[in-house]
Amino acid sequence: MKEKKMIGSIVAGGMVLCGTALAEQQAGPVPEAPDYASEDAWLAKPEAVEKPVDVFYVYPTIYVGTDPENMDISDPALRANAAGLLKAQAAVYSQHANLFAPFYRQQSAATQSMAAGNDGKDPFQDPRFQIGAGDVERAFEYYLTHLNTDRPFLIAGHSQGSMALIDLMRKRFNDEELQKRLVGAYVIGYSVPIKELDEYSWMKPAQGETDTGVIISYNTEGPDAGPSPVLYPGQVILINPLNWTTDATPAGSEANRGAKFFHDATGELIEEIPEFTGAHIDEEKSVLIVDDMKTPKSEEIDLVNMGRWSKGVYHRFDYAFFFNNLSENARKRIEAYLAEGKSGDEKY
Repeated sequence: MKEKKMIGSIVAGGMVLCGTALAEQQAGPVPEAPDYASEDAWLAKPEAVEKPVDVFYVYPTIYVGTDPENMDISDPALRANAAGLLKAQAAVYSQHANLFAPFYRQQSAATQSMAAGNDGKDPFQDPRFQIGAGDVERAFEYYLTHLNTDRPFLIAGHSQGSMALIDLMRKRFNDEELQKRLVGAYVIGYSVPIKELDEYSWMKPAQGETDTGVIISYNTEGPDAGPSPVLYPGQVILINPLNWTTDATPAGSEANRGAKFFHDATGELIEEIPEFTGAHIDEEKSVLIVDDMKTPKSEEIDLVNMGRWSKGVYHRFDYAFFFNNLSENARKRIEAYLAEGKSGDEKY
């Protein structure tokens, strides 16, 4: 399969959360809404559907401007920025599934807060976030109606992309047909509080390596990391991508099938490192802790300076550290789903 995509440079650092009062509105005009009937509204669509399962992927925050406060998807540089992530992140899934990825008017990083736990505010209610989340929902509806033709699918994202997918699951997945077709929801780099599952009972946490219709989520930190805006107080959906356990059982670096570090802008591979790191779940903090990390050979891979993120908060590397494990797991969940016979497709 060949995907339609563009190449360029990206603003690294990923999603942070909005810290504004809920009543605060846009400071400037809102960019024109994408028309998902147009090819220009799609970052990636397969030229031919060759696999029995799809993946609907939503990229993380790449826009940092202040005017407008939401991404203008017609901006060539931003379109190019998003394209690099098709290799740096979406390739985890596109090896095994037909890749669909919309452009969306995401909220700018400049309007988001780095306060721990978003300082107790609900970022889903910020009107600037809802503009982008609304685009993702409209893109998903167009995908279901015109592009999917009843195939099973994964949904996957990172950071603000994961946040938009959580919002989508809350609004749309109280639908038994969608639940039946969902292979898995990889909402990585964002917190899904366990207490929310009482309200959204159709959102179920993964319990192992091959259960289906479940949420796969974690946030990556070092042992002495500082505060993080993507961590919520209390228990959150969390699984270790090295051993697929939900408790504190440690996984040594030998379980790591390979980290892959990319230039997010171009999708160019910088370095692949087998057995890069071990990991275990800190049950009290509800976060994935990495340990015994190898030192990359390339000086382009900086594991010390995290930009706006606290030292030891490896948010930007949530995919890179566990790239090959995630790809293997996507394949296994697809195989498990098709073996269950939910879709009627032949075994993958």
